[in-house]
Amino acid sequence: MSGRVLQLVLHYDGTDFSGWQVQPETRTVQGVLESVLARLCGEPVRVTGAGRTDAGVHARGQAAGVEVPSHWTPDRLKHVLNAQLPDDVFVATAQAMQPEFHARYSATSRRYSYAVGLDETARSPFRRRWEWPVSKPIDSDALAWCATALLGEHRFFGFAVRGTAPVEDDHRCEIRLARWRTVPGGAVFDVEANRFLHHMVRFLIGTMIEVATHQRPREEFAALLTAESNDEVSPPAPACGLCLEQVTYPAALYLTD
Repeated sequence: MSGRVLQLVLHYDGTDFSGWQVQPETRTVQGVLESVLARLCGEPVRVTGAGRTDAGVHARGQAAGVEVPSHWTPDRLKHVLNAQLPDDVFVATAQAMQPEFHARYSATSRRYSYAVGLDETARSPFRRRWEWPVSKPIDSDALAWCATALLGEHRFFGFAVRGTAPVEDDHRCEIRLARWRTVPGGAVFDVEANRFLHHMVRFLIGTMIEVATHQRPREEFAALLTAESNDEVSPPAPACGLCLEQVTYPAALYLTD
């Protein structure tokens, strides 16, 4: 197909999806989008995501790249997609891009948030799908210490699923933002980096919460930033609290009217 290259910024509730990536006989975000686009365009349309979110992970800023016939303007495609997509997926924006745009490889950074519920109502069914309810008292100073320790460049072997990156990958990521902020009823962790490894944010959250509930010392968190394996990492936090918030691209890739 030779047509118009677009970036779609997506919101989705990941609860009822088996992640982003197309899988046989399983409902995924990519699969739902490709099915609708194929009907609209009369031929298969590949949707490339900036990140392959896992089952249960949400998005308010997932970026996806598509190439569609040129008669589909960004505004028209956005309108028609939102009329036909299921209620748990929404196209927030559609933008014309340069032909060389690639949703994954053109990205310069990604930002995630993770929500932790700390009050009694965190276990309410109206909050559980968006937050991880933690019942133990939290040491906020310990959370802030861990966040500060993350800033800069590290090799994240200690916080990644073993064997999911190529053998030659050095697991090096540059953390540009890492902070905990207080919200009504809980806390939210914001993190931005040039790249993330599989399960990396959830491993970080699980370990930070164990430090903040005094189940393990701060020194063990610091040691994981230089570890050569994930043998000592805490269990990953549940997927429900994680949300892909934003993907950043060079301004030169955006076309203007």
